[in-house]
Amino acid sequence: MSKAKILVCDGMDADIFEKLCAHPQLQVYPKAKNSQEEIAKLCPDMHGLIIRSATTCDADFLARCPQLRYIIRAGEGTDNIDKDYCRQKNIAVSNTPGANNNSAAEHAIALMFTLLRHTAQANAEMQQGIWNKSAHSGLELTGKTLGIVGMGRIGQLVAQRLSGFQLKTYYYDPFLAQSDLAQKTETLEELLELSDIVTLHLPKSPETENLFTLQQFEKMKKSSYLINAARGKIVNEADLLNALQQGLIAGAALDVFAQEPLAKDSPLVAAHPNLILTPHLGASTSEAAYRVGEKTLEQIVAFFVEDKLINSVL
Repeated sequence: MSKAKILVCDGMDADIFEKLCAHPQLQVYPKAKNSQEEIAKLCPDMHGLIIRSATTCDADFLARCPQLRYIIRAGEGTDNIDKDYCRQKNIAVSNTPGANNNSAAEHAIALMFTLLRHTAQANAEMQQGIWNKSAHSGLELTGKTLGIVGMGRIGQLVAQRLSGFQLKTYYYDPFLAQSDLAQKTETLEELLELSDIVTLHLPKSPETENLFTLQQFEKMKKSSYLINAARGKIVNEADLLNALQQGLIAGAALDVFAQEPLAKDSPLVAAHPNLILTPHLGASTSEAAYRVGEKTLEQIVAFFVEDKLINSVL
């Protein structure tokens, strides 16, 4: 029986990659991270692809992969995979749910502190030799009202991790009836009106795309902050800039964007002093990479060696 050919597209923990390459029944291309040019050249011969957010498996890409049998998203979100095309061509698709949750929750919390204490701006000034202490008086997180939009695994972790800060915590999630971690609001608008900090923890779907437009920002407190470390396109970026410029909200932090990587000439870049941007770092920790790698290795072996599909998303 010939070996399944596997391509790791967007990086993998080094120890896990070594184990993957050593498996006697798999033929792994011997690089853990490849450029898009290398991926395009190699993918026609591959039976399995391991991807993260940098590789988009749209219909045009997949049409060039006639041997492909399996795509695994080393992470949770699969909006960069054309799942309808995969169904038509009998290409299995799975993800590794849960492995990134703690890192994503911690990054959202880190962004909250960055906004409240102006640490990004202060650091940038200090690196220019500017001591401007009086300009960066911030706010405490303790005692604020937190609104969590999407009370899935990551939203719940955020609530748990912040439970020591004496917050009044609300959540909006039409699919969760009750939580011991926070008080449910019946509508998104009610949550926005109550919250000092709104943090988003939703998947991207037709229902959540452009969920936050100018209409939602107008419902928020002028002193409030928005955190999006979930998925791009949930927030309408043009409307967010408009809201910041009008003073409808006090600030925002984005880790995800409608188009990634974010273009150098994007209107978001250097658009507003109270807009913090990070390059999709939510899952970028050594611990998360290892957990994701472990699950990916397990699922690749299960599919190609044991004929089992784990965590299917189709």
